[in-house]
Amino acid sequence: MASVACSLVLGRGFSCANTLTRPPIACLRLSRAVSCKMRNRHLSSQQKRQQFKRAPTEQLSLNMNAQSHDNIGCEAEEASSAGASHSSQITIPSNDAESDSNSETDVAVSSFEETNMVIENNDEQEHPSIRLEDLIAMIRNAEKNILLLNQARVYALEELDKILSEKEALQAEINNLEMKLAETDARIKVAAQEKINVELLENQLKKLKTEISSRNSIEEGKHGTLDDESPLVLELNDLRKENALLKDDIQMLKLKVADVSKTEERLPSLEKRHSLLEASLMELQSQLSNAQDNVSRLASLRYECKALSDKVENLQALFNDASIVMDQPSLGLQQYHELQKKVDKIEALVTEATVSKFPSENFQHYDETLREKIELSEKRLWESDQEIHSQIQLFQESVREFHDSLERLKEESKKRSQELSLENLPQEFWSRLLLIIDGWLLEKKISVNDAKMLREMTWKKDARIRDAYLASRSKSEHEKLATFLKLTYSRTSPGMHIIHIAAEMAPVAKVGGLGDVISGLGKALQRKGHMVEIVLPKYDCMQYDLIADMKALDVVVESYFDGRLFSNKIWVGTIEGLPVYFIEPHHPAKFFWRGKYYGEHDDFKRFSFFSRAAVELLYQAGKKPDIIHCHDWQTAFVAPLYWDIYAAKGFNSARICFTCHNFEYQGTAPASELVSCGLDVHQLNRPDRMQDHSAQDKVNAVKGAIVFSNIVTTVSPTYAQEVRTIEGGRGLHETLKSHSKKFVGILNGIDTDAWNPSTDNYISVQYSADDLQGKAENKDAIRKRLKLSRSEGSQPLVGCITRLVPQKGVHLIRHAIYCALELGGQFVLLGSSPVPHIQREFEDIANHFQSHSHIRLLLKYDDALSHLIYAASDMFIIPSMFEPCGLTQMIAMRYGSVPIVRKTGGLNDSVFDVDDNTIPEQYQNGFTFVAPDEQGLSSAMERAFQHYIRSPESWQQLVQKDMRLDFSWDSSASQYEELYERSVARARAAARV
Repeated sequence: MASVACSLVLGRGFSCANTLTRPPIACLRLSRAVSCKMRNRHLSSQQKRQQFKRAPTEQLSLNMNAQSHDNIGCEAEEASSAGASHSSQITIPSNDAESDSNSETDVAVSSFEETNMVIENNDEQEHPSIRLEDLIAMIRNAEKNILLLNQARVYALEELDKILSEKEALQAEINNLEMKLAETDARIKVAAQEKINVELLENQLKKLKTEISSRNSIEEGKHGTLDDESPLVLELNDLRKENALLKDDIQMLKLKVADVSKTEERLPSLEKRHSLLEASLMELQSQLSNAQDNVSRLASLRYECKALSDKVENLQALFNDASIVMDQPSLGLQQYHELQKKVDKIEALVTEATVSKFPSENFQHYDETLREKIELSEKRLWESDQEIHSQIQLFQESVREFHDSLERLKEESKKRSQELSLENLPQEFWSRLLLIIDGWLLEKKISVNDAKMLREMTWKKDARIRDAYLASRSKSEHEKLATFLKLTYSRTSPGMHIIHIAAEMAPVAKVGGLGDVISGLGKALQRKGHMVEIVLPKYDCMQYDLIADMKALDVVVESYFDGRLFSNKIWVGTIEGLPVYFIEPHHPAKFFWRGKYYGEHDDFKRFSFFSRAAVELLYQAGKKPDIIHCHDWQTAFVAPLYWDIYAAKGFNSARICFTCHNFEYQGTAPASELVSCGLDVHQLNRPDRMQDHSAQDKVNAVKGAIVFSNIVTTVSPTYAQEVRTIEGGRGLHETLKSHSKKFVGILNGIDTDAWNPSTDNYISVQYSADDLQGKAENKDAIRKRLKLSRSEGSQPLVGCITRLVPQKGVHLIRHAIYCALELGGQFVLLGSSPVPHIQREFEDIANHFQSHSHIRLLLKYDDALSHLIYAASDMFIIPSMFEPCGLTQMIAMRYGSVPIVRKTGGLNDSVFDVDDNTIPEQYQNGFTFVAPDEQGLSSAMERAFQHYIRSPESWQQLVQKDMRLDFSWDSSASQYEELYERSVARARAAARV
């Protein structure tokens, strides 16, 4: 009997071991079968011990046989149920974990009790073939099998979860397909109905054709048989005549309808002409009233001038009288002095006479007479002194009155000249006016239409709005509003309304060339008569001292982000004459209070928030710009936000222009982060929209701006060609090719006011192309400052100002240092690296040349020192691997430093080799090389050094030619202006259609 139990245990062990290779569902079924057998065999240990003690051997064997039969029956039943459930779906109740734990406990208890039963049976029967070690091994096998069964259950549950999730996904797809199927059915029904209608029309057409043909045949047959004078023929002829008359009438009606349509077409133009004439009449009336006012002012001025001239003549007469009076006292004073001299002589004689003691009556009489004369003279002198004093006071009062009148005349004349000279007013004045108007609009103090009218008057620099502002400066806010609202009437803007949304602006928030572009292009467009505004984040690390008239508006703009609305405080100010809006988010993450502009872990969220808030500001302010110009990936979100969200709200007057300044930075992130700013990820995460080329679950901000913008530009024509290639496009070459019609490269400019050697206060001596002596003196100054040797002969100084990053060709910059030394020149480097190992490498080079007389490396950035290096250097090294535009070469030529560059990007569009005969001589301005290796750079530097040393006169002419080149923003701004105007014109033409 013990052998039977052993075989049962071993059988279970082998069957469970075999389940390792079975699928999870089979293991699950097997585990349930084993659990069932264990439950059927489960008895309390005490009852089994008592049964074994009481029962004889035969009864024990019978019980074991019966129990084994029961177990076999249970297995058969379980197998049949498993076979029946094989074709059905497996379902697991909600309390699987509880049932699993119970089954594990049952199995463990059953195994333990079976072991005890077998051991007790073995003790009582003392069967020789059963050993304790075998039973322990069986128990361990049973425990292993239990563990395997548990693992199989867990795996089965995981598989079931996957199946359920797949089922849900399939159900969603089925729902979508059912919707599409329903739409298709509806379309099929419509098409079938249309087809039936078409068939009915065709049948009717066939019937009509047959009737017409039959009628024609009948008429022909009748015509052949009837006479011309028969009533039917006469009636037919009458009908034909009436038909001809009707045709003529119809033709006349058509002509009249055409005339009416032409008249209707002319009505809009006539109405426009009428409105223009009315506007011209109103303008003439206003000009006439202004002229009348001016005439009245001139008359009053003439009267005042005449009165003042009379006063001046009176003052001049008084001055002459006072002069005469002053002359008379002077004569009296001379007489007084002469009399005083005579008195002194007489007194001396009297004294002598007294001393001599010659008494005489005649002498005494004479002495008394003289004393009386002296007293009379003194009295007259005192009276004369009093008169002179009064005349002097009168003269001083007249002079004081004269000076007061002159000062008053000067002040009035100055005031009138300031009020009458519109063109002399600075641009900051008009920008301040615009910010005041926009502030009133945002604060709901004036209507949108009033704000639009006042803006247009400001754009045209209307004298009346200037007079209103000057007259109301000292008034209260309510009185100011009343003064301005009196001026509102319809006007047309002379230029376009352009708004730049960017992350940088020089000089207040500048990291790279982007900041220079915003301020330079903005000022150039403003000079061309366009209304230019800038929207920036309000960083905590900006240079606030460079912002004029900065203040916070009494308004809060709410923008959507992360499923809720966040408040934004709006600040306004002017930067170099440009009106600027600053957005300060009230977000718990403090997006722009980090102490730096870029480089945060959540930059994607920071700038998507700013882009949404910027567009919301324009929408709530009621602005109707012609162009919204966004820059780089930080504000690339503006384009899809504008067309996907705000255009549907009616904010659709603008065309979107996007400029990518460097395609190396594209703003990629997981697609889920795009939801925060309110964009639809399912619609935009597609290959033809914003999906990044590297992964399907990533979005690309620059790609979205390229797709959604009306104009796409980059910063030089050559770079625009390079980014269409696989190497230069960084994954966007195919997108740029598919949108090539709206993609163009425009070379950047430089701020020629900030970079001007003739007015630069950072350099030691100012100079120009006509007088280069100052350049030599700046060269001596930099040598003295950096403790470089001053050679007697001609020794060129090579300069380099750059960020030490791989893009700038750091290995070639390192080679240029040693190459300049070998060629007999000097080298100055200014710049640092954000890459640690590059920074350490150049620190080692700087330490090596620390006391060298010809090499100096300054691993920092110093704006003032950069001006001096530009002014002092003879040559400038720019060996970039790729360069979208580059401003360094333009600034270097502005200061007379000849550039040595690699032909790539904007460098290829601005520097042309002096030894290239295919280039016209007037455009040859530097030295270039193509291959990005040391041999190419060495060859270009050798040619430059030979030219400098052997042909000093030719070199000076080259320097003068470079300094006279125009790299201002005017040319670039004209190209942008043309792009803007074409896009706006196309939009207006499409709106008319």
